Amino acid sequence: MKATAVSILALLCAANLSAAPQVRILTKVNPLPVALSDDFQFRKTKLFELTVAAPRIRKSITQSMARDPNNNPTSGIAVAPLEFERIYRLHGAITEADRNQRYGHYMDFSWRAKRTANITIRLEYRQEKLRSFVQAREISYPNASGNMKTEFTIIGDDYLQDGRVTSWRCLLIENGKIVAENRSYLWE
Repeated sequence: MKATAVSILALLCAANLSAAPQVRILTKVNPLPVALSDDFQFRKTKLFELTVAAPRIRKSITQSMARDPNNNPTSGIAVAPLEFERIYRLHGAITEADRNQRYGHYMDFSWRAKRTANITIRLEYRQEKLRSFVQAREISYPNASGNMKTEFTIIGDDYLQDGRVTSWRCLLIENGKIVAENRSYLWE
C-alpha cells in the first residue's frame, strides 16, 4: 500500500515538473511588429531586487514613532514585506556561494488572455555593466487562457557579473506579433 502511494506521488511530481514552462535565453533579439489587442493585458508587475546588503528596517512601531515627527503609527510597517521577501528568497541558502546564486532581480508578471491562444512572453532587459546591449528571455504557453503568472529571474552570475537591471520591457507575443506590452520608465 505504501509503495503504491509513493509511486503515485512520484508520478504527480514528475507530471508537475514536466508541465513547468522552460525559460529560453535568446542570443539575438529581433524586433517584432506591434498589433496590440484588447484580448491580452498585463495586470500586475512585482519587481524585487535581492542585494547583498539587507535594507534598513526599523525595529518597532514605538521606535519608528519616536523618529517620525508626525507620529504616524504605520511608519516602518511598510518595510516588513521587503524583509519577508528577502527571507523567502534566501531560505535554504546555507553557504555564501548558495546566497550569491540567489542575489539578483525577481520579476513577476501577472497577465490575462481573454481567449485561448499560443502565447510567448518575452522579457527584454538591459544591465548596468552592459549598457545599451539588450538581452531577452522567453517562455512559451501553448493554449493559454485566463489569468496567468510568469516569473523571470536575473540572478547569480548573470547579476553579479553584469550588474543591476537598469531598464526592461515585457511583451506578450502571438503569432510573431506583440499583442501587449509592459515597460519600465527608462525603457526607450
